[in-house]
Amino acid sequence: EVQLVESGGGLVQAGGSLRLSCAASGFTFYHYAIGWFRQAPGKEREGVSCIRTNIGTTYYADSVKGRFTISSDNAKNTVYLQMNSLKPEDTAVYYCAARRWYISEDWWEYHYWGQGTQVTVSS
Repeated sequence: EVQLVESGGGLVQAGGSLRLSCAASGFTFYHYAIGWFRQAPGKEREGVSCIRTNIGTTYYADSVKGRFTISSDNAKNTVYLQMNSLKPEDTAVYYCAARRWYISEDWWEYHYWGQGTQVTVSS
């Protein structure tokens, strides 16, 4: 059974940091790209960052470049999203998702999804 489990969300003040984790199981991890997406109330789901786990290719949305860092620990089948200098506009439910091989910023190209973790940034 494919599972993606996010953790690490919470409430933080503006300027603070959080590290999200996405633990994967049920598939060959290094055959997949893992993406982080977020959805705020009343807004469309948007791509935040993604990584091709076998070679480390990454993508970042312009809104998070220089503040967020994605990384992969293939021994633990886990992808991390380090979020620094958080802003109130980063508030959303964050989801991780998986697709075969190639990274994509488009959420509809991902096949497997986690349940999401809430990130709230207070001003």
